Amino acid sequence: MGRPLAVALVSGGMDSCVAAALAAREYDLALLHVSYGQRTQERELRAFREIAESFGVERTLVADIGYLRNIGGSSLTDENVAVERANLHRTGIPSSYVPFRNTHFLAIAVSWAEVTGAEKIFIGAAEPDSSGYPDCRESYYDAFNELIRVGTRPETGIEVVTPLIQMKKSEIITLGVQLGAPLHVTWSCYGNNDTPCEDCDSCVLRAKGFEEAGIPDPILAPGKQANKKG
Repeated sequence: MGRPLAVALVSGGMDSCVAAALAAREYDLALLHVSYGQRTQERELRAFREIAESFGVERTLVADIGYLRNIGGSSLTDENVAVERANLHRTGIPSSYVPFRNTHFLAIAVSWAEVTGAEKIFIGAAEPDSSGYPDCRESYYDAFNELIRVGTRPETGIEVVTPLIQMKKSEIITLGVQLGAPLHVTWSCYGNNDTPCEDCDSCVLRAKGFEEAGIPDPILAPGKQANKKG
């Protein structure tokens, strides 16, 4: 008997990479990436492929739901809406929120899990040190698991797992290093495909996490960091 199978949603970012590394300890992996017309779609897909290669995972699925770009409503998918500068004290939901995005992602993951016989779906959602997206809350995933229960075949038994949901970014980074997750190939920037802007919520949260963890960010070479500071 082989190990059970799990689907891991991997955006190409740091949190999903660490969640996949956690899943790999107990499960064989099937990695899912969803392109949805975001600004950094090309760069995130490259990161996904490099993560899959690092884990040695050949069972991958890249889904394209570019209709989210047509729907709009987010600075990540609408080039006419500027990506906001980071504000970690913001109380509202930022313009980078893509309406109900994770539900689209999870629907694909559940369909694939039903077909492949996967038992779990891993996603790197985290509430602390986040931008406050409503579909990254623990209560959302509790509700979604109930939806899976009533909306799939009785024998399926699929569960969405959120191992990082209550972890700070620094804790996620420390765990990733301990697991040997390939953080050096991950991409977090909301706006750029070449060098991180260092100004969006995602870049600033990443920088804050590495600083608090006392670990250099592997995507920023020392010389590059010095140049940016200068």
